[in-house]
Amino acid sequence: MSTDSIPADVFATIAPADRDRALLRAALRLLAHGAPVTVTELAAAAGVDAGDLEETPIGADIEYDEQGRFLGWGLTLNPTPHRFTVAGHQLYTWCAPDTLVFPAVIGASAHVESECPVTVSAVRLTVDPVTGVTDLQPAAAMVAFVDPAGIRGGQVRATCCNPQMFLATPDAAEQWRSEHPGMTVLPVADAYTQLARPLAEALIDPAGEAPCC
Repeated sequence: MSTDSIPADVFATIAPADRDRALLRAALRLLAHGAPVTVTELAAAAGVDAGDLEETPIGADIEYDEQGRFLGWGLTLNPTPHRFTVAGHQLYTWCAPDTLVFPAVIGASAHVESECPVTVSAVRLTVDPVTGVTDLQPAAAMVAFVDPAGIRGGQVRATCCNPQMFLATPDAAEQWRSEHPGMTVLPVADAYTQLARPLAEALIDPAGEAPCC
């Protein structure tokens, strides 16, 4: 199959604005500890006023518990098809590309396991902020992702995240793309270098402070 390429303007489309970038960065680093995050904790970590945060919606897809604490924003405590184990904490992500982006943002290596929706077999890998993708099984696995221009009404998870899966083989990737027109599929290593790592760097605080976990 032919190799897809990343649209030139993809980062301008999917990179959050400065305020939401700070909030997302803080949320990821706090959630990586494996526990719910309070509004006060998130506000303090992001350097914003807690009152403003309580009054301003910051995303239609963000997950909360009954106490109003954050449970998930890309990285989540709620089970999904994408298992993301970091520092002994069992977490999950909303989509396959998230597993490639988040280790650099949180500053920690993660072990990933996800199920190919076509072959119903496991895809396993390790993603490290320094060494990138290692221990990929099967070695020919690929990643599918959606053109972010198709995101509708702020519902990122339904229109963008849910179809973005690991595919165990190139044939499985081709079948998945035929069932989901408009998707791009790339080998995992290419997806990491072309998309995930640049997006992670866009999310990392330019001041370069150490991650909290």
